[in-house]
Amino acid sequence: MANHVVSRAVPPSLSAKFVGSFAYLTVRDRLPTILTKAVDTIHRNKNKFFEEHGEEGVQAEKRAISLLSKLRNELQTDKPVLALTDDMVDMDMWNQYLQRQHTLMEENECPSWFKSPWLYVECYMYRRIQESLRLNPPICDFDVFREAKMQSFFESQQAIIAICTYLQGLNKNIDELSETHLLDQFQKLLQVSLWGNKCDLSISAGQDNSQKSSPVDSLESLKPFILVDDSNMVWSTLMNNKRPEGAEKLQVDIVLDNAGFELITDLVLADFLVSSGLASKIHFHGKTMPWFVSDTTREDFEWAIKQTLAANHKWMSKSGAQWKCYLKDGTWSYHDHPFWTLPHEFCDMAADAPDLYTTLQKSDLIFFKGDLNYRKLTGDRDWEHTVPFEKALREFQPAPLCSLRTLKANVQVGLQPGQGENLTASEPNWMTSGKYAVVQYCSPQREQ
Repeated sequence: MANHVVSRAVPPSLSAKFVGSFAYLTVRDRLPTILTKAVDTIHRNKNKFFEEHGEEGVQAEKRAISLLSKLRNELQTDKPVLALTDDMVDMDMWNQYLQRQHTLMEENECPSWFKSPWLYVECYMYRRIQESLRLNPPICDFDVFREAKMQSFFESQQAIIAICTYLQGLNKNIDELSETHLLDQFQKLLQVSLWGNKCDLSISAGQDNSQKSSPVDSLESLKPFILVDDSNMVWSTLMNNKRPEGAEKLQVDIVLDNAGFELITDLVLADFLVSSGLASKIHFHGKTMPWFVSDTTREDFEWAIKQTLAANHKWMSKSGAQWKCYLKDGTWSYHDHPFWTLPHEFCDMAADAPDLYTTLQKSDLIFFKGDLNYRKLTGDRDWEHTVPFEKALREFQPAPLCSLRTLKANVQVGLQPGQGENLTASEPNWMTSGKYAVVQYCSPQREQ
């Protein structure tokens, strides 16, 4: 009986075992394409490896490609998921999680690519890409996605210039803005950061997905596509937490998603929060390793600020100089933690990464950017669309939090009755097209 109640309370994980589902199509088509591109990238850099490491580099390249080709075959033929062997700091956590997955399988079945939860096997693929390099020094630190991330940044240059120019114009007179005008600008830059999330290379399997036009000019036309907009609650949280001069500093955390243009929109939002006095400290959280093609690592974060500073454009360069100062004086700081590249749902964090959970509890507001974070917030499960956001979080509430996400996976909660059904009737792929977005808020203090 208890099991029946639990199964009703927590819906099943999205999985490729449901033939024809978005998870199935991702595992069947998109993930092998990403692996093929990773192999091509490593092979294209063979001369670079030779120049830097001699014959040892070339042999390492061949071994890494062999491991990735084997991985692609395992995926396409639904082989069992294997334990990791690379002795990285998170290896034991991954292998323990594999054992956990074993206990959830039907009798006589092993966790495998088309039978296990989609969230698990997709994360596992990126971790195996990392393993294939880690096992092959001296190329173990090579980022197979770096070229794509850099290309996306440069191809979004005009949009980056436009948003930096807008920011610098705003900062000139920010002290003179009324509260109403400040709210208006906050909502604009929040939406710029929200729609910046469309630029996701893992969804396009590494194809060009850059931002070409000024994001601010598009906001009004995009408003009808925001399915849930809790931005006023986010604003209230910031205003209610405003501290007098000399008091403890108000801290906002941003759990990052994509490098490139989206990262710049996040930095612009963070700059506005500080310059407007809405926040005193910003903690950015990124990945410890290359992840989901375009996710932000420490190297990507530092590179983006250097590129912005070095730009041959007055307002872009001025933005980069300000961001460098924020990092130097501690107003901004970058953090990473192995948990962000584990396959765990965020409701596991308090038990499996208590140090990170305690860190997040110190925040006054946490922004979770993007689709992967939303999938982990909600457990990547087949929830009814009308289930409240806070229920889908399953007690993950370290601090007031807000998800900024364009929809690219078929999980969405917190909608009005009939809203999801109407969208499905008119646009069957509304949850995976990136056309729609949500700004969803939840506070531990909020009445349940």
